[in-house]
Amino acid sequence: MAQLLKVHGSFNHFFLLDQTTLPTPLSDPALIRLAQHLTDPGNGFLHGADGLLVVNRSEHPGVLGQMRVINADGSEASMCGNGLRTVARYLSEKTGQTNFKVETRQADLAVRKETDFATQVPAFAVEISPVRFNAAALPFTNLGRERIIDDLVPELAPGLRFTSLAVPNPHLIAFGDEALLTGPLMGELGAFLNQPNPYYPDGVNLNFAKILGEDELFVRTYERGVGFTNACGTGMSATSLAFALTHPTLGHFETPITVYNPGGLVKTLLHSVHHHYRIELIGNATVTHQLEIADDLLAAANFTTDQVVVTETGEDAAYQQFVATLPTPVKVAVKD
Repeated sequence: MAQLLKVHGSFNHFFLLDQTTLPTPLSDPALIRLAQHLTDPGNGFLHGADGLLVVNRSEHPGVLGQMRVINADGSEASMCGNGLRTVARYLSEKTGQTNFKVETRQADLAVRKETDFATQVPAFAVEISPVRFNAAALPFTNLGRERIIDDLVPELAPGLRFTSLAVPNPHLIAFGDEALLTGPLMGELGAFLNQPNPYYPDGVNLNFAKILGEDELFVRTYERGVGFTNACGTGMSATSLAFALTHPTLGHFETPITVYNPGGLVKTLLHSVHHHYRIELIGNATVTHQLEIADDLLAAANFTTDQVVVTETGEDAAYQQFVATLPTPVKVAVKD
């Protein structure tokens, strides 16, 4: 029997598969079919998810495992900060190590166990890097510039100042009030930039943020390959850096920034060392369910809910209780 976990970071939901436990690792087409089958809420598997986290062995020295991220639409993300926290927890509990590195598509990233946010709300810190601002890294084109930092970009929207950076996932960020975060522009612009368009040919994660005070934000994300999500780890990290770069009297380096999102909160910590930026993302790593599926059904990605044995952990209730104690600075509906 194959085992899967249902996990989340700030209600950014995933299924997690450790391929090292399978008799034969799944091919890429099989992983894509599995991701699309599991994440589709219409199939009835625990309300679906934003993606599938795949754990593989790493051949890199000093690295405990490899993480791949298959989005709900079958595309592969360069990185996922919320997902990395849950993979870090999984590998930590599997090996007993609490401070190690995980291989991602573009970098080996440091992770460590943090103090629990609350009872049954374990937390992990993960590195978000590399950070790049140049047009080719995102990429973007036809916008008349090589980088976008606190700039008006009339091709995208009137009156908004945007910042765009890759961490390494590509992000486009604007700061505004609650009306901006809850109004129609975000969904319209997010959808436009994540279908064939003249500006971001590979799509981009769109983040709108409200500054709540010193070292405090609320961030909402329209995620490439997903749509609106409860939280995006790289999005909150990128937005924190944009906050400090464009509002230096409010957002600070080497000081924890509290980032609220529709699914709860995280902390970010910004570093600038030797002319390079590095971000730490600290948040929950929650396991809500354990699933068992026959190996052949998993490989075929052709199974129904009655062919899956599901065991609830109780951690989701603990996380919801924790979230209930938090303020709600922006009222945005939470996805199941």
